[in-house]
Amino acid sequence: MLSPGPPLKNGLKTMSSRRNIRLLLEYDGSRYHGWQRQRDQLSIQQVLEESLKRLNGEEVRLIGSGRTDAGVHALGQVANFHTSGHLPLKAFRDGLNSLLPWDLAILEAAEAPPDFHARKSARAKTYEYRILNRRVRSPLHHRYGWWLAAALDLEAMAAAAAALPGKHDFSAFRASGSGNLNPVRQVLAARWQPHPGGWLRFTVTATGFLRGMVRSLVGTMVEIGRGKDSPAKLAELLLSGQRHLAGPTAPPQGLYLVEVFYGNERL
Repeated sequence: MLSPGPPLKNGLKTMSSRRNIRLLLEYDGSRYHGWQRQRDQLSIQQVLEESLKRLNGEEVRLIGSGRTDAGVHALGQVANFHTSGHLPLKAFRDGLNSLLPWDLAILEAAEAPPDFHARKSARAKTYEYRILNRRVRSPLHHRYGWWLAAALDLEAMAAAAAALPGKHDFSAFRASGSGNLNPVRQVLAARWQPHPGGWLRFTVTATGFLRGMVRSLVGTMVEIGRGKDSPAKLAELLLSGQRHLAGPTAPPQGLYLVEVFYGNERL
């Protein structure tokens, strides 16, 4: 749940101050070129900012907690924007949802402190990657998971993931062209779990992620699950920092931004 905003004066918010509105979003990223605005490609940020202008009558700059890539989904993306408008919070949820396409929804809207920044204020994030590991593909889940027909060794993949918690240099698992100068990130938890219907889910929580990091990790662990490498390979890659020695990047449709943590929320 989103936290309440700053205290009101005499029960009313001062009308002269600009409000900072915090949104909790869910979206199917299949037809979007990621979160960030692109010159010639449709993005989540663009659609939201255009809808906010229609609703609120002013240009706003929407700040997201992270730049999800093309085709990546979100169950709990967080964004904020500053506005001089006086619409009630319900309008920023229900009003926006009436304007947004079917694959993008506002789950919650809340007042945030003036200094709240969806990206800079985040303490940690949780991502999940879903693999459908069965002989027959799923037409219904084609856009929402990576289908792999050959059986994977889940125990070996879990053993590899056990090397992730802690602070590491993730140079071996970053996408080319990444703008992050510091490749060190701290992973708080990482695990694989089976789910009914042939699903395997990898869940990872960290204080920050490099571009392509989760998908590169998953691609490497799938190679381990196929028996091409031992579980110890992942720990060796963390020490080597060599991207070309790691496995392929998993496709985007299996990745979900699940939750962003702020303030005193329990990790």
